[in-house]
Amino acid sequence: MTSTIQIESVEGLNAPAEILVDAWGVPHIRADSLDDLFFAQGFNAARDRLWQLDLWRKRGLGLLAADFGPGYLAQDYASRLFLYRGDMDAEWATYAPDAKDICTAFVAGINAYITLTEREPERLPPEFAQMGTKPARWEPEDVVRIRSHAMTRNILSEVLRTHVLTGADQATDDLRKVLEPSVVPTVPEGLDRSPVPLEVLTAYKLGTAAVMFSPERLAASLEEAWKWTKVTDLGDVVAEVGMQGSNNWVVDAAHTVTGRPLMASDPHRNHAVPALRYLVHLSAPGLDVIGAGEPVVPGVSIGHNGQIAFSLTIFYADQEDLYVYETKQGEPTGYRYEDSWQEMQVVEEVFAVKGAPDQVMALKFTRHGPVLFEQPERQKAYAVRSVWSTPGSAPYLRSLTSMRARTIAEFRDAMRGWGVPSSNHVFADVQGTIAWVPASWTPVRPNWDGLMPVPGDGRYEWDGFLDNEKLPRVVNPEKGFFATANEMNLPPDYPHAVGYEWIENSRTTRIHEVLHRSPQHSVDDACRLQTDVVSMPARRVCSLLDGLEADGDAAAALAYLKGWDHALAVDSGPAALFELWWAKHLKTGLLEALVPDDKLRWLLAPGDIEGILRALETPDERFGASPAAGRDALLRTTLAAAWRDCADRLGEDTSTWAWGRLHHALFEHSLASIEHGNEAFNIGPFPHGGSSVTPMHTGYRPSDFRTIAGASVRMVVDVGAWDESRWINAPGQSGDPRSPHYRDLAPIWAAGQYVPMLYSREAVDAAAPHRIRLEPQRASAPYVQAARAAGV
Repeated sequence: MTSTIQIESVEGLNAPAEILVDAWGVPHIRADSLDDLFFAQGFNAARDRLWQLDLWRKRGLGLLAADFGPGYLAQDYASRLFLYRGDMDAEWATYAPDAKDICTAFVAGINAYITLTEREPERLPPEFAQMGTKPARWEPEDVVRIRSHAMTRNILSEVLRTHVLTGADQATDDLRKVLEPSVVPTVPEGLDRSPVPLEVLTAYKLGTAAVMFSPERLAASLEEAWKWTKVTDLGDVVAEVGMQGSNNWVVDAAHTVTGRPLMASDPHRNHAVPALRYLVHLSAPGLDVIGAGEPVVPGVSIGHNGQIAFSLTIFYADQEDLYVYETKQGEPTGYRYEDSWQEMQVVEEVFAVKGAPDQVMALKFTRHGPVLFEQPERQKAYAVRSVWSTPGSAPYLRSLTSMRARTIAEFRDAMRGWGVPSSNHVFADVQGTIAWVPASWTPVRPNWDGLMPVPGDGRYEWDGFLDNEKLPRVVNPEKGFFATANEMNLPPDYPHAVGYEWIENSRTTRIHEVLHRSPQHSVDDACRLQTDVVSMPARRVCSLLDGLEADGDAAAALAYLKGWDHALAVDSGPAALFELWWAKHLKTGLLEALVPDDKLRWLLAPGDIEGILRALETPDERFGASPAAGRDALLRTTLAAAWRDCADRLGEDTSTWAWGRLHHALFEHSLASIEHGNEAFNIGPFPHGGSSVTPMHTGYRPSDFRTIAGASVRMVVDVGAWDESRWINAPGQSGDPRSPHYRDLAPIWAAGQYVPMLYSREAVDAAAPHRIRLEPQRASAPYVQAARAAGV
């Protein structure tokens, strides 16, 4: 393959390094030392994702208003509440002995690329010119201090539960979230029985939200700054949280067609452009690792290093609690703790605001964490305690140790220090070992279950964290595989409380069904399973239709669904009818029938899938004197409405109905809505199969059936025959709209296809059309200029 060679002279590099960009945009980075390797990783991340990196840093540090004006001041304030403010020596030591050195080299590489953009502004992605901003330089601490992009839980649910259980009962709350293992939440002694104000969630939601742009927000005045605190409807927030999961599985050598272990991983998050994750290959003496991570973090968190393969899904440990305080009359910064009054820590910080004077605002903290909301008139304040304040809880940074493990023993030792995100790690190595190794900072709550807010007066304190080695472990399971998909997977007799709010088990049930069905598995099989669109909820709901008597539109719908295989295929008419019925009519009708109070019903949205299925499968007195008859009447009425709705949307000719005519993927750029022409930054739309409950996770918003969450990265690793591995990332590796790798992978991803995940030096060299050679700046300018002129 003919290669183009680009020479870059950069400050901060010790020796030459090389970035080989393969045909699919994957950078294969080679250096002679770890310092230069991570410097080059930072340089390359900035080369491909500078707008994304800069926006991530400014959002996390609370610096948006300086660039974008008063409409972002409230978000800045909220973001700073969640910054890590503890001991930095303890922080660095938790990730790896050389974590500080790695992050220092990584941000030096980012800053070196920013320096190039200052000399050559044409390198800047077009978003900077459009918004009139410039990228800022990084400090090593910026990588770890920003916690608010992490996935922790369950403060949202704690607040909502106080409302539901005040206005209704546990059966109603099950429609919002089923608890596993089954437990009846205990109202902590001393907690006011009145619902916690929903305003408590405003700062939390705003501090963890992505950056959104609109002409109105960008034009906001300083007087309007605090109008820009609403993130989205609460139901939408809960829906997005519920859709953020993952699949992974590992199969031992005895159960694959190759006689080698196989690992599959497809982490799920909100869809975005640029993609959340980035694939990179890092090679230096002592390290040769390839995989995916977030572009703002050095190293990789899923992939392999030539000896072991590793991946993760979210393990739903409960890692945060809401504390409710009695505050002092006339002195709201005083709060009761045990038998005395304590003072909140008040930190005054300066916020730069574009077009306005600097603003000085006070951030408040109790002994448990940041204060989210105050009610001086009621003598109350609310703060969140989260693992975020614990050294070592920057998400994925423990990968700096785990990605260098060579054996299961070393990997398990690395997992003892893994805190965030709480994860199901699966493992396979070239010796044939496979394993499941969950890891999490899991608070030990001696006297409560973590499901409700608690008084902040000292009666409810964490007793450290559960030792990760006390979490369940499975090595070389007898069945020959282990699979996870965010379900409750604790053993029945497990003695420790971890959490009660998991993702329902539709995806894992289907994955286990397929893995059990075949005695031998291949890379092709794993790719097919990652893109499988069979819906277990559809199978369960349709079983309720057997024998159902109906006429008119309901009868037509029953006939149309009869014999359907329950696959949400992109070209399936029954899939379109079923999902329209489920999302727009059946769930809505069920909640209206069982929860008459519309204010309470709003808090249940979008509804827990398992809770809704159980209510349909085992109808009770809420359906009326004859529960089964009441349930069947609901099925008939909503099915008839869905039939008419589908005809209105897709036409009377049912042979043309297709799920992909409704369900679609569109990667929407954050600037697309602020100026005509920016729609060109968008990628798609693509007709899409699946839903949030299928192994090919494509969770959609019911308003327009657009996919908002799911797998952008999919990876299948053939352990030991590394070049036979496959992967895909959507919409592309680059975040620069001018790059050929900005959108090139999106149609491949949408079609459920993959590209090679090359690892060996020979395979990479043969497939890299573009090479970037990084030279220390001490190289003479004439040499660099001559090399460029010669095209080498």
